[in-house]
Amino acid sequence: MIYLKHQPSPALLPFIECFWLIDSEGDRSINEEKIVPDGYPETILHYADPYEINISGEWKMQDQMLLAGQLTNHFYLRNTGTSGMIGIKWKADVLHLLFGMDMAALVDHVVTLPPTLSQIFEPLMNLRPGDVTEETLQSLDEYLVDLLVGAHHQSPVSEALATIHSSKGKTDMEELSAQLKMSSRSLERHFRKSVGLSPKFYSRIIRLNHVFEMVQSGNRDWADIVYQSGFYDQAHFIRNFKEFIGEDPSRYGFDADNMANFHLRK
Repeated sequence: MIYLKHQPSPALLPFIECFWLIDSEGDRSINEEKIVPDGYPETILHYADPYEINISGEWKMQDQMLLAGQLTNHFYLRNTGTSGMIGIKWKADVLHLLFGMDMAALVDHVVTLPPTLSQIFEPLMNLRPGDVTEETLQSLDEYLVDLLVGAHHQSPVSEALATIHSSKGKTDMEELSAQLKMSSRSLERHFRKSVGLSPKFYSRIIRLNHVFEMVQSGNRDWADIVYQSGFYDQAHFIRNFKEFIGEDPSRYGFDADNMANFHLRK
């Protein structure tokens, strides 16, 4: 299985977190994968066999091109044959800023890519399994540079997101409102429309990302991780981890080669 990330060119950094590629190299073995919240909406192209998705307890077939909103919990995917996916992780408010998407309506939903976004994958529509390399992601990058040139990408929510990420999710909401010269209610209203979640809930996801970053970099001292990630105590940390991931952190396979770890790995 190939797991590959491609960092966007400088012109796309305000818009895109990364491009990614998953390819089973022709292997048709059926595998069930857990997908966990990471704070980024995605557009996804399946260039091989389709996937099934299970968010609400029922398996459903996915379309070829998808839009995934913010997650508040984990869900499951499984392939139906050969795997081949290319995805774009967008900065949390960019789909709203550029395309007017109501991100609150997309929370915990993976839907067919709307026509307004279908142009994003135009260079890849004739892609076939076996033809995909990192150069494919580079060509998509170059296409989007031309497509998004001159686009507006700043708002008070963008500033709030930058603060949340720089603090690794340890952001005081009252201080954030004061920094932006907005009331807490106004900030939450704008944030939900642009991102889909409240700033407080989004901060919890980013704090969880930091936990994965520390563990994957080699820190397995749970007391230190709890302290550095700003949890009140270990019990509070475990509750938050299980809420998002669905299992105890001491039993989670941080070293496993799977989609969850791939997407949370920096």
